[in-house]
Amino acid sequence: MTLSRGDASQQLDGAGLRAKRALGQNFVVDPNTVRRIARLADVKEGDRVLEIGAGLGSLTLALAESGADVTAVEVDDDLLPLLRENVGHLPNVTVVHGDAMKLNWQELLGEHHDWALVANLPYNVATPLVADVLDFVPAVARMLVMVQKEVGERFAAEPRSEAFGAVSVKVAFHGTASVVGIVPPTVFLPRPNVDSALVSIRRHTSPLDPSVDPKLLFRLVRAGFAKRRKMLRGAMAGVVTVEQLESAGIAPTSRAEELSVHDWLRLAHVVTAG
Repeated sequence: MTLSRGDASQQLDGAGLRAKRALGQNFVVDPNTVRRIARLADVKEGDRVLEIGAGLGSLTLALAESGADVTAVEVDDDLLPLLRENVGHLPNVTVVHGDAMKLNWQELLGEHHDWALVANLPYNVATPLVADVLDFVPAVARMLVMVQKEVGERFAAEPRSEAFGAVSVKVAFHGTASVVGIVPPTVFLPRPNVDSALVSIRRHTSPLDPSVDPKLLFRLVRAGFAKRRKMLRGAMAGVVTVEQLESAGIAPTSRAEELSVHDWLRLAHVVTAG
């Protein structure tokens, strides 16, 4: 059983609560949607699932139906009693009170390295959270996240597309991403003004290039995209030379959005070699 719009409204009204704009709260109140997310996440009995921003527990209930062991994280003190009331009785659900941007990941996830992150992410934390998990939480092997459509398109964008940016390179460095569904505003309470995207991200089973320093790589990427409309010879002046770009097989007249993650890796090697 999951929560309908009426269920969610009744619970919030009964507790004297409303969605908090500061926390980016838009609760999913459509049973078909949360079951669709659980299905696309391909979670099953025995899987370890981390849910960020569990809210009232609608998605939590759908994930629990699969038999997976769900760790549901919620930062909002006011929502915790309702979340615990809705899902706390389930033997395969653990509710954790915490801020996803400040979690002790090692303590939370333990020694297991096959976690799936499944979440309806608030718009204001989606990009930094996904980036942090990719960079620092290798125990999360895959994700199925619902985010603002524009954000989801950036996660999965290919070079030479308008949506392609620094975060696209970061995602491609760590894994493979694809938009697997679009969700309309009508399934949320309150309703946002934009569509949402369901994005699947699967971490590479081995690093693309373990010899590259990720800090250097992403420093170069950020420099290139800081002035994305400029040619790289101008945008990255003072960071890399024209000769280094050419040594990496990159035309100095290229723009950052034209480079694949493999281009950036070659440039990082050239810069490292001096």
